[in-house]
Amino acid sequence: MSEHVEPPKQPAAKPGRGWIWIVVVIAVVLGLIAGFLGGLLGRNLASPEPSAAPEVASAPVADGGVCDATQVSESVLPAVVTISASDGSEGGVGTGEIISEDGYIVTNNHVISVAADGGEIAVLYSSGETAPATLIGRDPRADIAVLKVDHPSALPTIEVGSSANVVVGQPVVALGAPLGLSGSVTAGIVSALGREVTVPGDGDETTILTGAIQTDAAINPGNSGGPLVDCDGRLIGINTAIATVPNEAGEAGGGSVGIGFAVPVDRAMSIVDQLISTGSATYPYFGVSVVAIPENAAADFGVDGGLYVASVVAGGPADEAGIKAGDIILTVNGEPATDTEALTAITLQAQIGDEVEIGYLRDGTPSTTTVTLQEAPQG
Repeated sequence: MSEHVEPPKQPAAKPGRGWIWIVVVIAVVLGLIAGFLGGLLGRNLASPEPSAAPEVASAPVADGGVCDATQVSESVLPAVVTISASDGSEGGVGTGEIISEDGYIVTNNHVISVAADGGEIAVLYSSGETAPATLIGRDPRADIAVLKVDHPSALPTIEVGSSANVVVGQPVVALGAPLGLSGSVTAGIVSALGREVTVPGDGDETTILTGAIQTDAAINPGNSGGPLVDCDGRLIGINTAIATVPNEAGEAGGGSVGIGFAVPVDRAMSIVDQLISTGSATYPYFGVSVVAIPENAAADFGVDGGLYVASVVAGGPADEAGIKAGDIILTVNGEPATDTEALTAITLQAQIGDEVEIGYLRDGTPSTTTVTLQEAPQG
């Protein structure tokens, strides 16, 4: 049975194709036990001048190593909203969390992308009140978006934690609107860390959830964009994907099977800060165009595998490091480079100015060099 990921099939707001929830079957590289599963779902963020968030009540761990979900829900649910997005003919439902008292909300890009070009976005507060929302910015590569709502009074906010301190086995709680059922709460543990999951992006493109947190807390369509929190109610991840078991026809199923993925909050908030400040996010780049060498052609190059450098951007990071067209990249930071995602994953996680060690082959002679990543040119 092969592994798959699929974008969350959110409940449709009205009849239609609901393209933002379309099931796409894509291979997931998870390193799980023999081909079991596959599929995908759906800080205190400072505004440009963040206001202090109200204190969140501590939620102790109950006996048995699970969170006291009652206290977690009481402290966190007021800051969780249900998001509806529509372009007039298609739409769906997702979840978001309020991260500033003046109305900034974090969610997934795929929750609101159908309305990104002039559509309508609305939020449902835990109080039952609804309000229109404005799209501040979105980043399909990280599957993160920021919305803004206007409210006459300070809004309740979620406390932002740190994903750097998350450990495998710790109890967590997921909150959101699975299948449109607002205010739903599920509990579980962190099953694994550092997952890299290839998922659909905008249009026909794909993106990679890098360093994703894996959890067995039930996540279903409609949970996308919602918070994954620790036992103190602190945000540690943005629920984004689920795994589902393929049916007899090889198509992905549509519900939780205990494997969900969340964007780590540290990574998410670095993107959120950029979206609030500029409306877009920037990434570092290598300045090369590479092609994975097919297994049946590797012997012709005298290698077991690698990335053939098709072109190098003049004056770019790779060019300055001495890499030339025709070289074969063998390793990236000491790890074998057999897929273009070896470079893509680093650009999604690294910062501008970070150094990356590249091992490469030129005319049969192996060499190493250090590439200092630069900001990717605009356009």
